[in-house]
Parts: sequence; C-alpha cells; structure tokens
Amino acid sequence: MNIALSGYGKMGKEIEAIALQRGHRIVLTIGKANAASVSASDLRQADVVIEFSTPHTVVANIQKCIDAQVPVVVGTTGWYDAFEGIAESCLQKNSALFHATNFSLGVNLFMKVNRYLAELMNKYPDYDVEMEEIHHIHKLDKPSGTAITLANQVIEQLDRKNRWSVSERNAETLFIQDVREGEVPGTHILKYTSAIDDIEIMHKAHNRKGFALGAVIAAEFLIGKKGIFTMQDLI
Repeated sequence: MNIALSGYGKMGKEIEAIALQRGHRIVLTIGKANAASVSASDLRQADVVIEFSTPHTVVANIQKCIDAQVPVVVGTTGWYDAFEGIAESCLQKNSALFHATNFSLGVNLFMKVNRYLAELMNKYPDYDVEMEEIHHIHKLDKPSGTAITLANQVIEQLDRKNRWSVSERNAETLFIQDVREGEVPGTHILKYTSAIDDIEIMHKAHNRKGFALGAVIAAEFLIGKKGIFTMQDLI
C-alpha cells in the first residue's frame, strides 16, 4: 500500500515507522513547507492519505483529498464543527473518509466501558461526575477530541447532564479539566463522586504507538471502500 502522510510531526513519524514495519511505502510527506503546493496528482500517487496535521489546516487538507478522490484517514481533532460539510462533500464526490478522535484500540474499549458505566450511573443521582484529560504541551486543541467524545457519551446516558464545559461546574454540566504538561501522550479520567465513595475509570497511554498502529490499520481497512467510516466499523 502506498501512503501519503499529511502532517509529519511526532505522530507522522510514528505512523511512518509502523507502516514500513507492516510492508507499506510512504510515497509523500506533507508539512508546512510543501502543503500549499501539493496537487491532486501528487495525492494520487498514494492509495490512502493519513492526516495528522493541525486543527487549523485539517479541513482544507481533507477537502483536497476528497476532491482528488483519494481515501483519507483523519486523526487530527478540533475540526468537527466542519464535519457535516465535509461528510456531504465526501458522499457527493464518491470518496472515502475514516475519522476518529482516537485510533487506540484501548481507548475505544475504554469508550465502551465509559458508556456502560454512565448508563448504570443514571439511576444514582447522588453521584456527580467530572473528567480530567492530560496531554503534552504541543497539543493545540482543548479539550481533546477524545475527551469530547467521552463527555458526549456521558451526556447521552446521564439525564442530569446536558452539556460539558471547561469553565463551568454545576449540576447540569460535565466539567472537563484540561491539563497540558510535559510530553504526556494522553490520559483520560472520569470520576463519579458521592458523599460516601468515588468510582473512577482511567485510560493512560504510555506512548503514541497505539494511536499510530490504529491509524495504519484504519488505512488498510479503507482501501477499496467508499463512504464514511469510524472505529466502530473497524472494531
């Protein structure tokens, strides 16, 4: 499989290493220096593009892949306000998009646990719930895309919460504390607290390899497909 990497920072290099280990070829790397000059014909050298750039550039990068009809796997977060327009364009142009706020298998299992726990806790209003997410200082979006996904899962299941916030703490709001420190790959903690006890679940990534492996597996999955896919389709 020929892969183009859109975004060639630490994650891009991790993806490159795993892709090469799995027998694939990197035919194009796209970064700040060449992003504006990359053409549709450049993108068509690749069977798939794996996009891990920045929240500021990701939408334009995805659209360029859709226009070129090159399948794209998107791991960048902080762009989902534009999702409906991107999805519509993808379907209209018969292209392929795989998106996820987190490609780690462990995180996606954690999300299933999170949803189930929130469903159980809906019956016990004495417990309040908050979240903490910790990432490296280079991460631009706050809160993380994974934190937003986890928060939305809780809100869907917990009648007493109707929104999330990084600034408000009240009975109707799921508070998210976002911390940026060091080179932390990613930690997400949800804590249910009552006057009697606490219940806490946590996912802590040790490195970026889980995210990178998931992205490469998603790229393998996307070959030959049309439409929009997520980790739920892969798992």
